[in-house]
This record gives sequence, C-alpha cells and structure tokens, in this order.
Amino acid sequence: MTRRTRRVEGTKIVQRRAVPAVLAAALLLTAGCSSDSSGGADPSGTDGSSSPASTAAQSSPAGTPAEQAPPAKGSVKVLRTVATGLDSPWGLAPLPGGDLLVSSRDEATITRVDAESGEKTELGQVPGVSPSGEGGLLGIALSPDYAADHLVYAYFTSASDNRVVRMLYDEKKPAGEQLGAPDTVFRGIPKGVIHNGGRIAFGPDKMLYAGTGESGDTGLSQDKESLGGKILRMTPDGEPAPGNPFPDSPVYSYGHRNVQGLAWDGKQRLFASEFGQDTWDELNAIKPGDNYGWPEAEGKGGGSGYHDPVAQWSTDEASPSGIAYAGGSVWMAGLRGERLWRVPLKGTEAAADPQAFLEGEYGRLRTVAPAGGDKLWLVTSNTDGRGDAKGDDDRVLELEVK
Repeated sequence: MTRRTRRVEGTKIVQRRAVPAVLAAALLLTAGCSSDSSGGADPSGTDGSSSPASTAAQSSPAGTPAEQAPPAKGSVKVLRTVATGLDSPWGLAPLPGGDLLVSSRDEATITRVDAESGEKTELGQVPGVSPSGEGGLLGIALSPDYAADHLVYAYFTSASDNRVVRMLYDEKKPAGEQLGAPDTVFRGIPKGVIHNGGRIAFGPDKMLYAGTGESGDTGLSQDKESLGGKILRMTPDGEPAPGNPFPDSPVYSYGHRNVQGLAWDGKQRLFASEFGQDTWDELNAIKPGDNYGWPEAEGKGGGSGYHDPVAQWSTDEASPSGIAYAGGSVWMAGLRGERLWRVPLKGTEAAADPQAFLEGEYGRLRTVAPAGGDKLWLVTSNTDGRGDAKGDDDRVLELEVK
C-alpha cells in the first residue's frame, strides 16, 4: 500500500566539487562499457574502483555451491555496559586499538570511549553543525587509510544543507582540542526537520557511502537529479565514484524515504535499512541503479520496476536505525520498536522470519556495529527527545550474538 507525506519545500541539488578531467574520462569510459543497471562492476571490489554490491540481487552462477543459511533462530547475550551518560549519541566508529568514537547529534561533539574502562574523552565540537529536529551531527566513519592519515569523516546538518566533512584527529592534543578544522568533501544534500538520513560508511571498495532522506519532500526520492532519498557512493574526496550506475553522479540507488543503516555481508553485498511512513519499515539489498519505490510504493509488492525489500516490519515494531552484519545475519536496531532484530540471510533473501531481542529492555536503539567475531556494539537513543531516559542513559553495550 502506498503512503505519502505532506509535501514541503525542499532543496534541490547540487553543489559539489568539479570532476577532474582524468576522473571524468574514466567515468565516461565506465558508462560506455556498462549500460545495464548494475554498472557492469566487478563484485570483488579489489581494484578500489568497482562496486562490491553489483551482484546484490543476482543468483549464484551455475555450478557455484549454494550459500548456507545460518540457523533460523539465534540468540543475544548482553556481556556488559561499556559506557553510560552519553548525550543524544548517533554515530559510532570503532578505532583500530579497540576504543570507540561516538558522535552526539545535539551537542555536535565527538567523544572517545575507552572500550575497557568506559572512560569518556571529548575530542571536540564540530563547527558548522545546526541541530534541529532529526538533524545535527549524525554518522561518523574512519578514513580507509586512517592508520596513515588519522581522518574522521562526519555527516551533519548545517544551516543550509546536509554535508560530509573530514577532520584530522590528533589525540596528542588536549581533550576538547583534538579535532582539526573540518574540510567539506560533499555538500548540497537536502535538509529538513525530519528525514535527514545521516549514516555513512566506507565499503570494501574503499568508497564512501551515504544514506540520505527526502527531508519531507517525497518528490525528491524519484528525482535522480536530487540527492534526497538516495544512497550515494563517492570517492574519499567526495567525487562520484567510478563504476556508479549514472554517469557523473554520486547516486547509487534511489526511491528511498530515509536511509538509516548501511552494512555489507561476507560477500561484499550492501544492505540498507530505512524508515517507512505508516505501514512498512524496510531492510533492503542494494543493487546499483535500482529504484526502491518511495513514494509510489512502501514495503513489498510495490509493482514492476521497484525493488522489494528483503524484510519489512510495521512501524511500531521497528523504526529502524543502524545495521550490522555478523554470523550470517543482519542485525538491525529499532528506535520506536525498542528492540534488536535479527534477519538470517541466504544470499540476498531472508532465510527465516526476523527475530526480535531485547524488546523494551534498553529503550530506543540507535546504532549497532561489528565488534569482531560474534560480538556487536549497541548504542541506545533515549536522550534524543523522543525516548524515556533513565539515570544512566544513553549507553553503549557489548553483545554476543549467534
């Protein structure tokens, strides 16, 4: 069933850096060699220029062993509370040594959490952030070359748009002064009081992916010339990534309402979670160039030309945010649903019905991230103005999952 929001005045794209001549030539060559919606990309992603998710919805070639699905039923064990007292946490980025960086949506700060002791150290405040409604300092990610460049990327809402910046993190400086001046690598994403997207992640191909929202203007999602309601794929410098499905465009997939989670499985296939409106929230397997239906379709059965979700939930059971892949399943944090969902996968299809854990135990759940092996980090979201905050909220938990 189709659901539509009230149309509001939105921002149309697009301000971004000019494409260098060498990259433009490469993009033209790519476009000329691959006219299908997958971009003809090598799914291995080993050369850093192809799309790892290009076969996300394709079957295994003949003669290839069938993928094994995990057990239909799983388990979750909360090992410990890592940290408490976080204010409106949104993004999380694990550091190479094991500690965690956490962004505060409303305070526009990034805090380092010692993963052993839970001690918190504020790196600093990100200038230019304009928190309002669902906007503010949202997703963060480490550079794929972080060991050499020490760059932290952040997606945030400014006074005029949503944008992606990068900052040098110098932990040798005093607390509160450890972030360098932000360098804007991408700008012009529509902003609104609602539906600002905000999740960013570097893929196995070392390209930067960003989930955006339609900012309340539903028409932006189907407009491939707009950055709203999309998954974007770009180089670390903010240029359209080679191998993208639309020439000279960062748009990777479209027809989204408000993308909140990004994660790759063990075969480098991309999955994304997004908010529905009144009926269905979604987990999607992302294929380059595909149309995911909004606002013409919400949930499964939207009709020809729209990519159906892997799984769907009523909005009171999910309102999904971050996702992570572990143990053959996608794990999805629920805000309004106040639970952690497990979706066992076989290829890009659900191998069994989604299973809920931690229902109501920790309130709203915002972000989930791999912690290595069968472990996950989980961030609560009860101090965001919509939750019922307890004395020690918000928290980071360490989970063992199967």
